Amino acid sequence: MILYKLLSLLLLCNIIVAAPTAVNNRPIIGILTQPTNGGMATYGDQYLAASYVKYIESAGARVVPILYDTDIKSLTSLFNSINGILFPGGGVDFDNATVYTNTIQSIWQLVIESNNNGDYFPLWGTCMGFQELALLAAGNFDLLSSYNSENYTVPLNFTAAAKESNMLGNAPSEIFEALATQPITMNNHQFGLSPQTFSDTSAINTFFNVLSTNVDRDGNTFISTIEAKNYPIYGVQWHPEKPIFEWWDQEVMNHSFMSVLSNQYTSNFFVNECRKSSHSFSDPTVEAQSLIYNYQPQYSYQSVPDFEQIYYFN
Repeated sequence: MILYKLLSLLLLCNIIVAAPTAVNNRPIIGILTQPTNGGMATYGDQYLAASYVKYIESAGARVVPILYDTDIKSLTSLFNSINGILFPGGGVDFDNATVYTNTIQSIWQLVIESNNNGDYFPLWGTCMGFQELALLAAGNFDLLSSYNSENYTVPLNFTAAAKESNMLGNAPSEIFEALATQPITMNNHQFGLSPQTFSDTSAINTFFNVLSTNVDRDGNTFISTIEAKNYPIYGVQWHPEKPIFEWWDQEVMNHSFMSVLSNQYTSNFFVNECRKSSHSFSDPTVEAQSLIYNYQPQYSYQSVPDFEQIYYFN
């Protein structure tokens, strides 16, 4: 409720965050871990798919894992040291994962407050991360609808806002056209944000622009790409990291040249947004100890075929 009131107040103020002129060519981006379940729990109590790490690294940034059970003091300190955050896809039960849900709410508040204070800080959400952005903006975690859209690769149905957007407005015409006409965006979700819910929820539709939609196998439309109106906050319901870095032969992923170029465009865009953040670690030793290089991913093809490699923690 406090988060919802805070956000409503900010929206009434019509705050627009301006990008700084300085460029940080050594960006470090935090990626949030998730609780393990089932057989994965034998390896650790939280995990991070390595494809998200590669996705960020391929665009010229380094990664630090953000453990979802990090206390607020440590989270705030880390936030002030990094240049952006990615919420990855996954399968967290929000109703029964209080610690995780509290952490994403804390991150959301930090991102909003930072940008409102003129401290440019980007946030990206993929698949479940996309859904989290919408739910956090609404202050309501019970707004998702069911969809038949697992293992489903389709082109994007762009809205008129796409070409005017920060995310896609400067995309090369070949990439924009490929995303709009070729089946290269990989969906793997059972839930999503419906256009009706978006339209009916003012806290979402006043915060985000819809850049694209898609139709699932049953003919139901879901929103697939969003961008905040006044903040560097971006979300895709699809998985741009999978066509580049995941190879499970049971999943329908387009590994063509144009697919790789087009999906890679999103990481290039997001990392470039993070170059606008001036945050940095005050202690080089702490920076070194925080980076993902301190952990070793496990080859997971046999145990968890959805991912080629997984980082496990604790």
